[in-house]
Amino acid sequence: MRPIGIDLFAGAGGMSLGFEQAGFDIVAAVEIDPVHCAVHKFNFPHCAVIPRSVVGLTGNEIRVAAGIGRRRIDVVFGGAPCQGFSMIGQRAFDDPRNALVRDFLRIVSELDATYFVFENVKGLTIGRHRQFVDEIVATANGLGYDVLSPWRVLDAAHFGVPQHRERLFLYGAKRPKALPSYPGEKTTAADGRGKVSSTLPVGPNASEALSDIPDADLFEALSKIDEVRPDTWGEPSAYASELRCLTNDAWHFGYVRKWDPSLLTSSARTEHTDISRRRFAATAGGDTEPVSRFYKLAPNGVSNTLRAGTDGARGAFTSPRPIHHEHPRCVTVREMARLHGYPDWFRFNETKWHGARQIGNSVPPPLARAVAAQVLESMGVTPEQPFETFDLGDTALLRMNLSQAASYFGVPAIPSKRDRKSGATKRKQAEIEEMSYIEQQSLYA
Repeated sequence: MRPIGIDLFAGAGGMSLGFEQAGFDIVAAVEIDPVHCAVHKFNFPHCAVIPRSVVGLTGNEIRVAAGIGRRRIDVVFGGAPCQGFSMIGQRAFDDPRNALVRDFLRIVSELDATYFVFENVKGLTIGRHRQFVDEIVATANGLGYDVLSPWRVLDAAHFGVPQHRERLFLYGAKRPKALPSYPGEKTTAADGRGKVSSTLPVGPNASEALSDIPDADLFEALSKIDEVRPDTWGEPSAYASELRCLTNDAWHFGYVRKWDPSLLTSSARTEHTDISRRRFAATAGGDTEPVSRFYKLAPNGVSNTLRAGTDGARGAFTSPRPIHHEHPRCVTVREMARLHGYPDWFRFNETKWHGARQIGNSVPPPLARAVAAQVLESMGVTPEQPFETFDLGDTALLRMNLSQAASYFGVPAIPSKRDRKSGATKRKQAEIEEMSYIEQQSLYA
């Protein structure tokens, strides 16, 4: 029987996928945003999706939703937002904005999980913000969990991802269980806190990640929908072959999904002006285009950190997607997914807004897989490839806007704020109107 895990603040499921690929069964995912819930349900049809905040949610309610009775829970993982960075002279946990972090640890304790993995932004480790990490560790200790020290910041680029993305990971183990080790042995801890050394290998480059994907601008249909069936694809690199599931070990220790590899999905076009395209084309790879401030991918380099933008409660600002290394346009959601380590079978909401936000808010699956593998090793479990093959969910889940997704899950739709001062077009206003939800777990991805 495979060990089981529970994903808190699950988003679209980057951590869920990485832990599944490492050898865990993800039995429940808690997520407040119903649009993200719909995408998670599509990609993980056998996982119980709990469409609500962790606030007030009990461990027993999670067990009931997952249908696991009193079965042992091996790991709880997730990235609760930490917003009380400005608090000085008092405990960071006293800031009500940090209640979700306390709830994460509370749920870990109520579920009596053997291990937990807490993930968060690198900024939590800098300056006075370290106080918050120390309080997380102290709270976990008080609940009976040891936390691996020194803690470390891991860069996804060192774990097979063509993107620099640094995140803090904390491993916790219920006493007296042995703590996992961090993935990657070549480290330095000059500041006593721990950081992965730059001597670790950097992941595949942008060209290897994207060059086999047909150019979205060649398909007029992608101005209205997000999928087409190209006649031909480019020659894939080793990295692209894995994400297209062309290699024997592409599924790792996860479940094989039934999908149509001939479809190019999550590829809605972005309409740029001719002037913008000329500026994009004139920008050298690895530089920032001076007017838009968009970063242009270097074919032999890795992407900058892909960000999510903000939800409607904070203005509904779209974070810029990088410029393609070959084509004079921003990358598509599918190309973002490639730069993030998502396989091509994994789908996102059909809108560019939600799709980009779901990627930018998530942990790259290869990084999550490396982190999860260390938990399995500490458990003494050798992962095995499961025999079952899954159908993916109903594609209608990918087409839902906020109100539709909220209705589907039977939760209230909280309206977003319009950006009335931006001078946006009616099309943009309509897009903003349906795009966002109060997303408590999306802090500064």
